[in-house]
Amino acid sequence: MKRLPLTREQVQSVDQRAIQEYGMLGLVLMENAGRGAAEVIQRSASSGCIIVLCGKGNNGGDGYVIARHLDLMGRDVRVISVVPTDALSGDAAANANIALRADLDVHVVENQAEIEQLVGDADVIVDCLLGTGATGPLRGLYADAVRIANRTQATRIAIDVPTGIDVDTGTADLHTFNADLTITFVAEKIGFGLQQASQFLGQIELVSIGVPRKLLRQHGV
Repeated sequence: MKRLPLTREQVQSVDQRAIQEYGMLGLVLMENAGRGAAEVIQRSASSGCIIVLCGKGNNGGDGYVIARHLDLMGRDVRVISVVPTDALSGDAAANANIALRADLDVHVVENQAEIEQLVGDADVIVDCLLGTGATGPLRGLYADAVRIANRTQATRIAIDVPTGIDVDTGTADLHTFNADLTITFVAEKIGFGLQQASQFLGQIELVSIGVPRKLLRQHGV
């Protein structure tokens, strides 16, 4: 059966039903997503300094998991958070706390100059700023981080969706992360098939988050 792309609402439904109907923990889903993404990054960019850009939500939480697993693989990895870590909640906060207790290289930035300094030697930049739930124009440090990342010569990898893309409409923000590779979870998103979005996706690779096949089939995946 052909895998159908998912809307924002369907992505949320898969997560919620996995947790509520199947008893899966959100932390487990995030761990599966982050570990799977880290394995793809390791295969796709096997050397060099890796920067993981993290935002406030679950996409940022994925970033902390990714950084932890890349560190376990012996990679030179640095996390740049555009929000204070104490602003995080839920599973994202839990994984940020794990990263901090594990003494990963985590930097909370407050301005554009700090971002520029920290990404200057990056060979790979991983975008975990905003995920499928994001709507509206990018502002503040989110826009700054995307703009700075796009100016570098680093390999750019987006997690689930490039920051700046609306997963339903496919519209792209003025500052959209220009990915060489998009690692997306469960299935492609419906907006990926639209021309404006497609130019920012690069190669697309799917990663499972471990939800039951029965649930996926009910969503056409």
